[in-house]
Amino acid sequence: MQGPHIADKFNFRPVPVSVVTKLLRNQKMKYQSGPDQIPAMLLKISAPAIGKPVARLINESPATGYIPKLWKTARVVPIHKSGDSTLVSNYCPISLLPFMSKILKKCVYTQLRDYYQSSNYLTPDPSGFRPNHSTTTALLKVCNDIQAGMEQGDQTGAIFLDFAKAFDTVDHGILLQKLKNSGIGDHTLTWFESYVSNRSQHVSISGSSSLPHPVTCGVPQGSILGPLLFTLFINDLPNVCKASTVHMYADDTVIYTSKPNLPQLEAVLQEQFIEVEKWITDNKFFLNTDRTVTMLFGTAPKLHKLQNPHLHVRTKIKWHTDHSHFSQISRYVVRPKSILWPPHRKTLIQTLPQTRCPVQKQILPESRGKKADCTTNAYAGY
Repeated sequence: MQGPHIADKFNFRPVPVSVVTKLLRNQKMKYQSGPDQIPAMLLKISAPAIGKPVARLINESPATGYIPKLWKTARVVPIHKSGDSTLVSNYCPISLLPFMSKILKKCVYTQLRDYYQSSNYLTPDPSGFRPNHSTTTALLKVCNDIQAGMEQGDQTGAIFLDFAKAFDTVDHGILLQKLKNSGIGDHTLTWFESYVSNRSQHVSISGSSSLPHPVTCGVPQGSILGPLLFTLFINDLPNVCKASTVHMYADDTVIYTSKPNLPQLEAVLQEQFIEVEKWITDNKFFLNTDRTVTMLFGTAPKLHKLQNPHLHVRTKIKWHTDHSHFSQISRYVVRPKSILWPPHRKTLIQTLPQTRCPVQKQILPESRGKKADCTTNAYAGY
């Protein structure tokens, strides 16, 4: 990873009226109103008339290093992810902010993204929140590396990490320091200090709202700027894994390496995970122990020779090393014929509706009289 040129400090540039007018005109109607209750339709149809005064407001914020408090007040809508709908931990909070603040953050995002791209500061390891990247590119990268290891006669060990409430636990002090280290100028850093400070939110569900509550950490998930700041926050994680490969998609991270035998594999991953644990502690993150798993990949002959074909890595916290957790590894789909993955095929087929099982013959080839080590073809619905 290359850092930015020290002389090229990032500072905001004035946003032209034409850019602001275009952003107003392109507002999507599907967005719900934020705390200001200004409908997107009003901004869209009045864009030519209000473009100039709105542009003045937008440019005034970076110039003064100040964001109005209302623009930092979020209405949080809980979105159910999976599992028991009565458990709060199974919901993802989406922050709905005033539309004017969305315009401001889109302008900031564009300039900050262009700066990081031109300075080549961000590591190429993440596939999330990057142009021309997706879960598909993440899968291709990881699966290709696993297949390459098998073709060389190696076994590949992987640790799939899931950070608990990662977006919501980003420490503001650490984030500001990382922004400064990335080349953000002092005056611009003042704006980011205003951006993360004095934030508040209230939860809205079924027509009822809670009382406002201060937000002392985290980056808004409903904001275009939030994912970029999160990417910057975890940008230095690959630096601690010098003897392995790291690939990330949003807050999901996989650490893997290939070695000729299982003892060597476990030794390397054990050393790497110790460094990762230190990084987690230093950055005030927490592991989701229910979705952090290890996995061993290899050809059928290689795995059959092992008395215990499981990868074990010791850690200071308790987490699982079996194959019973499908939700985390489903982001990393493996296709080679030589990979034994029966537990996941079984788990996946049980979750598919009976009326939508043309894919069953691909996932469980034994159901049509063929051997279980045929092509694994799992599709993750993300």
